[in-house]
Amino acid sequence: METAGDNHSPSSSSSSSEVDVTPRAATSAVHRALQLIQTEDSDSKLLAAKEIRRLTKTSQRCRRLLADAVVPLVSMLRVDSPESHHESALLALLNLAVKDEKNKISIVEAGALEPVISFLQSENLNLQEYATAALLTLSASVDNKPIIGASGAIPLLVDVLRHGSTQAKVDAVLALSNLSTHTDNLTIILETCPIRSIVSLLKTSKKSSKTAEKCCSLIESSVGFDEGRTALTAEEGGVLAVIEVLENGTLQAREHAVGALLTMCESDRCKYREPILREGVIPGLLELTVQGTPKSQTKAQTLLRLLRETPYPQSEFQPDTLENIVCNIISQIDGDEQPGKAKKMLAEMVQVSMERSLRHLQQRALVCTPTDLPISNSCASEVSLK
Repeated sequence: METAGDNHSPSSSSSSSEVDVTPRAATSAVHRALQLIQTEDSDSKLLAAKEIRRLTKTSQRCRRLLADAVVPLVSMLRVDSPESHHESALLALLNLAVKDEKNKISIVEAGALEPVISFLQSENLNLQEYATAALLTLSASVDNKPIIGASGAIPLLVDVLRHGSTQAKVDAVLALSNLSTHTDNLTIILETCPIRSIVSLLKTSKKSSKTAEKCCSLIESSVGFDEGRTALTAEEGGVLAVIEVLENGTLQAREHAVGALLTMCESDRCKYREPILREGVIPGLLELTVQGTPKSQTKAQTLLRLLRETPYPQSEFQPDTLENIVCNIISQIDGDEQPGKAKKMLAEMVQVSMERSLRHLQQRALVCTPTDLPISNSCASEVSLK
């Protein structure tokens, strides 16, 4: 899975097949599921959990109607029962939480974190994956972030990022990205030394993916601290991986990437300027000055200024233009002044930008009308429905 949106195809089982039902039929099924989940019979509870998972897969209305199932489902996680029961209860809770803030908070308040965190250490890889996915969705709630951080989940999520399955690693980095927006959580994340594992996942991810975007988000937050900067430059290919996202990532990913490099250079220009230049950052930065978000453009221009020979302002007779900045950088890389090469690089970047913009406008004119424009309902900070 490359994104964490709600529109991703579910992974498995026939119990999650989609069935179109009328509101009356859905209400009847909800009532029956609530009755079964509150019985003492474990087989009835298992049947109810599977039915709740099915009903809440695509229906926001059913998620609200089945809110009372949260407590008995959490109780199923706690009892000593077959792992299949734990899996079914966890998947039902996961679907209840997607796009429902109240259910996210209720699940945590009901005590789900303790068993879910224990499942992160399970030898059952399916259970570990489901637990990671559950923490990803629960961590999308602002109210849950400090509670999850204080629960001891972060070091275990980093362990999953190091040793888990491919799917679990992706969900772990997305969950860590959600949690990192709370200051205390970022401190805990840094203490686990996650940069090597983040860079490793970033190298193998498609640079335009949501995974790469969240990896760069975590890296940008981490390099605000000395240990994060040191870890990134010490990791072979670490800076290069960030630059590759700067060149080929989503608009938001490119913003995180240039932000990370700028933070490093601003913190200690003499130390980080050379490692950044060595990986060939200039073409990507030039493109970003004309094609990035407003923030990306500003950051790219600032970073280009920092990468030149002298950090001091040019005189009024030598304006601080991109051409002068690039010319200065090229002279250091190639050994002498090459203003012609600087002009050529800038001209090529402008030409590429114009061509891409023209193609984009032509495509929109051919295939898009106002009613054709897509409206996205995906929630990028949550896991896909199961």
